[in-house]
Amino acid sequence: MAAYVRIGSTAEMPTPGQAREFSAAGRMVCVANVGGRLSAMDNVCLHRGGPLGQGFISGGKVVCPWHGWEFDPLTGAATHNAAACVPVYPLKIEGDDVLVLIS
Repeated sequence: MAAYVRIGSTAEMPTPGQAREFSAAGRMVCVANVGGRLSAMDNVCLHRGGPLGQGFISGGKVVCPWHGWEFDPLTGAATHNAAACVPVYPLKIEGDDVLVLIS
């Protein structure tokens, strides 16, 4: 059964324009902050398995640091092919805790 998992505090989250990796339920999750809005998606780039959470934000997209593939942090869709999507996870804030729903 899926459950929300704490990944950190609000103070540990990336600042606007940044992405960061967090461990959640045995997998790595990329949390991106686009314009002050946090979103969570799988951390593995579909191209060559690059760590998306080590990338950066450009034009509202998470850019993989290895080969530059770009993903929409709200939908997980690759900019060059909307059919290529990384999983996106619901994220919520409860008090100072940031939680992600891993299914």
